[in-house]
Order: sequence, then C-alpha cells, then structure tokens
Amino acid sequence: MIYTPQQLPEDRTTLIKEHLTLVDIITGRMVTQVPSFMNRDDMRSAGMMGLIDAANKFKPEKKILFKTFAEYRIRGAILDEMRKLDWFSRSLREKQTSISRCMAELERELGRYPDEAEMAERMGLSLSQYQKMLGQVSHLGCVSLNETLDHSDSGRSFQDALVDKSKTASPVTILENHELSKTIATILEQLSEKERLVISLYYYEELTQKEIAVVLDVSEGRISQLHSQALIKLKTKVKNNID
Repeated sequence: MIYTPQQLPEDRTTLIKEHLTLVDIITGRMVTQVPSFMNRDDMRSAGMMGLIDAANKFKPEKKILFKTFAEYRIRGAILDEMRKLDWFSRSLREKQTSISRCMAELERELGRYPDEAEMAERMGLSLSQYQKMLGQVSHLGCVSLNETLDHSDSGRSFQDALVDKSKTASPVTILENHELSKTIATILEQLSEKERLVISLYYYEELTQKEIAVVLDVSEGRISQLHSQALIKLKTKVKNNID
C-alpha cells in the first residue's frame, strides 16, 4: 500500500512491514550494478536498514509519498554499504599483501617459514598487533582455501587441488591437479603442528572454528589467527611454484 502524508499510520512497524517488498524490488534492480564483493544478502540487509531509516525520518509535511522517500533511502543505504565493503575489502587486501610479502622475504632469508614473533618484528608490530591483523584478514574472508591461485582462465584453487576430478578431467588437467596436490602436500608438512591441525580439522573433518578451539584448547580467536596465517603461507608458496 502507498500512503500519502495524510494517510501515514502512526505505527512505524506497520509502515515498514507494508513496504518490505520495496527492499527486494530495489535489490533486484541494483544487483547487476554493484561489484562482486557485495552479494544479494549484503544488499538486502543494507536495504532493510534504509527502509527503517526512512520510516523513522519520514515527515508528512514534506508532501511526498512515503514510497518515493523510502526508495531513495533504500537505494542510498545499499550504495553506502557498497562503499564501506569496498573500503574494507581494499584495506584488508593491502594487509594480506603486506603479510604475504614479508613472509616471502623472511622465508628467503631464513630458509624456513618465519614464526609469528619474527613476522611481527619485521613488520614493526607487536605480537598482539600482528595476531590481530591475522584475525581481521581471516574474519573478513580475504583468505580462503577457495581463493584462486592464479589469473589464468583455469581459475585453479586450493580446494580444486584437493578434489578428485579424474572421472571428468582431461589427462593434462589430471596431471596439473596431481602436481598441484603434491605441491600443497609438501607445503603442509612445513607448517607448524597447530597450523596443520587447523587446516586438517577445518577442511577435511569439516569442524567449525569453535569446535577446533575446543579440540586444541585455545580461544576461537586464536584458531582464526592460525587459520589465516596457514593459508597465507600456502597461498604464497603455491603462487611462487605456479609462477
């Protein structure tokens, strides 16, 4: 229902409920206009906040239909969320890149993977600051076993290398996947014991980070940090092998 200023109900909750479809309509219109890092759920959540904001700020004396005002606020909220997510995405990509670069440099110098204290010192951070950065990167999804390893059309990922595709893949693809799997297996052996356990329990046993924290008797935040650092090591090493 479309309300004129004279018909505006006093109950804002009712007003919001009667215009919920606007959020879905506008999300549908805008879904092709936003970058890939923003999914439909992100858009709908932002749109809902825009609708609530519209209901709270709508002034009948402005002589404008609530539907028109709400559409404006919903669209604005989605665009604001897009800008915020883009800032987080770029900021965390930069953090991930700096961690990867530092790790590669130290590995060349030491002939082994650096530990967290060595990473923190090289980056000019305290150990707690470095671990906090690892947690941020992990929580916001910038590092994933499903991330693409290279920029070729094949779009290979860590997860692809762990899945048996021999029934449908060509001989060349089978060989490539086999070599990549061997590379990953070798790199996994170089991780710390806890990092290997986190990777194994998370991706092979499919435990949640909360469940892994109970198994290893550490905090869930610590599991997030170990997970993030292990994947950065994997990604850096595998990309170097591919290159």
